[in-house]
Amino acid sequence: MSDKANPPKKSGGERKDRLAEALRANLQKRKAQARSRRAGDADKRPEGLPSAGKMQKK
Repeated sequence: MSDKANPPKKSGGERKDRLAEALRANLQKRKAQARSRRAGDADKRPEGLPSAGKMQKK
């Protein structure tokens, strides 16, 4: 058997580093998303579901 078929496994430290970096990037993206939602104006569109008191019977 050749050694090329089964390369040695990499240490767990590299994987942890990659996962930590991905987690930080995801957290930054979610924080930016939340900030942009807070900065926007309230939605004033009239469409949507009517409240229970205003529903019309068919």
